[in-house]
Amino acid sequence: MRTLRDFNFNKKKVLVRCDFNTPIDEKGNILDDFRIEQATPTINFLRQKGARVILMSHLDDPPDEIVESLRLNKIQKRLSDLLGLPVKKNDDCIGREVEGQALVMEEGEILLLENLRFHREEKEGDLGFAKELSRLGEIYINEAFSACHRSHASIIGVPKFLPHGAGFLLEKEIDYLDRLLKEYKKPMVAIVGGKKVETKAKFINKISEIADTVLISGLIEKEIKEKKIQIKNLQKIIAPIDSVGQGLDIGPKSINLFREKIIAAETVVWNGPFGKIEDEEFSKGTTEIVKAIIESKVFSVAGGGETVEFIRKLNLFDKFSHISTGGSAMLSYLAGDKLPGIEALK
Repeated sequence: MRTLRDFNFNKKKVLVRCDFNTPIDEKGNILDDFRIEQATPTINFLRQKGARVILMSHLDDPPDEIVESLRLNKIQKRLSDLLGLPVKKNDDCIGREVEGQALVMEEGEILLLENLRFHREEKEGDLGFAKELSRLGEIYINEAFSACHRSHASIIGVPKFLPHGAGFLLEKEIDYLDRLLKEYKKPMVAIVGGKKVETKAKFINKISEIADTVLISGLIEKEIKEKKIQIKNLQKIIAPIDSVGQGLDIGPKSINLFREKIIAAETVVWNGPFGKIEDEEFSKGTTEIVKAIIESKVFSVAGGGETVEFIRKLNLFDKFSHISTGGSAMLSYLAGDKLPGIEALK
């Protein structure tokens, strides 16, 4: 897989697939700019190398029509603020107008395309749509690890038409997750919270092969039982032994048990909260998990939207070895799945 160090970007139009799919409110205001922030090193590098930088991303999951609140205007402004530079934007991502705009770009300029998912062909992985996108650039860079588990046109189609490689963020994600799988120190503790066990069961089964302990939330345990999901290495699985608020948070006995396992660990991987964290009354259990990880000073990797937002709220990003931009993508990668977006770059 080629990286940014393998290309001459001078005067080249570089099409960068980012993931600016950030949490937003009903008016489209950005609630957390973590993913936008994480793309800035690659954008700055390309500018310094004289590239004409064309950024593309999706936002949320609109129907097959334009939704005004899901335009990338707020992303454009936040990106401009983070970079300290003007960022131009087009109201579409394909067509003659945007092709013309790309042609007259100067070196170091940045152009943001409109929400890719305003075109249904993006999610369908349509090669015709991918070819239209590819007309905008001369080199394709994937900087969207968190979308690499999707077989979408901008992820797997565009690399068929352009020289391609990985951005700094995608490269870093793979490096840290590979270190977790191949260079881990024991004891290893995996922490799996939240719900939607169908998306996490494969990860639980895979990680339990190398982890000494897998701590799961009450909701995950409940879903495993109700849906009769087969879980391997049950002797390694530990669920909460008490709760508060009728299961809205883990109780003091569970907190002590989980802390004991985490403090004794050398490697920790975490995805998903252990309570209704949007309500401060029921966020104690998850807060104590974060504190235990930090106290243990282990090699620690965390990911997943709610998990990342919670760590950011506590202002403890720098206490983790790596915070992944991916939730489902991280779990899929650690479960041993081949991610379409990464395979397309090989």
